[in-house]
Amino acid sequence: MNQKKSNLPMIGGIIAALGAGVCCVGPLLLLLLGVSGSWIGNVTAFEPYRPLFITFVVLLFGYSGWKIYRPVEECEPGTACAVPKKQQQRKVIFWLSAIVATILVTSNYWILLFA
Repeated sequence: MNQKKSNLPMIGGIIAALGAGVCCVGPLLLLLLGVSGSWIGNVTAFEPYRPLFITFVVLLFGYSGWKIYRPVEECEPGTACAVPKKQQQRKVIFWLSAIVATILVTSNYWILLFA
């Protein structure tokens, strides 16, 4: 499998996490940057789509985790999952992006502590 194709689920998971967190983190970040106005309240228009984004995050990261942690015997020789160094790098990137996605998805619960 092409290296770019194998990273698509993880990249998609991060994008979906950004979509899930935009309703809560977006207005706070804009206010912290000094941007204000009544239009900031419209950023919450994504709130009805939040469960859909969260579903995509879970599905894409689940698929990525399965691809990364599958047994090496299932990898074709010469692919990224067959090289131990690349496999370790992918695991680190996977967990870092999963942590970022979790922070963004759960932002509506902890963001009130800072606002």
